[in-house]
Amino acid sequence: MADQETFPCQVCGEQKRKDELVPAALIRAPVVDLIIKGHPAWSPEGYICHADLDRFRIAYVRDVLEKERDECASLKEADKPGVKEEDHLPKNDYIEYESELTFGEHLSDKIAGFAGSWSFIAVFAGLIFLWVALNTYVLLYRPFDAYPFILLNLVLSILAAVQAPVIIMSQNRQEIRDRLHADRDYQVSVHTELEIHRLHKKIDHLLVSQGERHTEIQNIQMELMEELVKKNG
Repeated sequence: MADQETFPCQVCGEQKRKDELVPAALIRAPVVDLIIKGHPAWSPEGYICHADLDRFRIAYVRDVLEKERDECASLKEADKPGVKEEDHLPKNDYIEYESELTFGEHLSDKIAGFAGSWSFIAVFAGLIFLWVALNTYVLLYRPFDAYPFILLNLVLSILAAVQAPVIIMSQNRQEIRDRLHADRDYQVSVHTELEIHRLHKKIDHLLVSQGERHTEIQNIQMELMEELVKKNG
């Protein structure tokens, strides 16, 4: 009888009836790749028994689930707070520039900052008022700078002559700071754009690979259901 004709299973090697076997040509490629790893002599013209086929199907599904778990674990590992922000961002040249400033340069920045404040205006106005009051009322008979306050004008001229280059030096350094800040912002923007691009590629890869795996799992489930229906029928 044709039904009693037996064929060998390529995995276990046992002789079985044709209704207990599945043609190798009908096995899906991912499952075939898994079978070939353990049985290099696999031939698409042979057969495999249902028990061995189910075993490899289960092994394939487990392998897919393990890969997805590993991918999720790798994503969680990348988001751990142990990785410092400085390890990813470009070098900050502003900090290095500030650390190389001399004492005079720091002092000029302090002076320029104070000269451009309301505190300086209040102190300056108070000193002028005190100078005028001393030479007008307190030291009326022997003032050290009588009206029209020539010495005061000389002091103010010297102060303006010294203050102007100090402020200009501070402004020049502020321009350098602004340029370093702009360069830093540009580098961070480029770095952020690259990271977003990499993240999109990674997400697209995960979606595609997971979609393919889920499709294969669903196909295997459908094959198992069809085999169960045939057996029960």
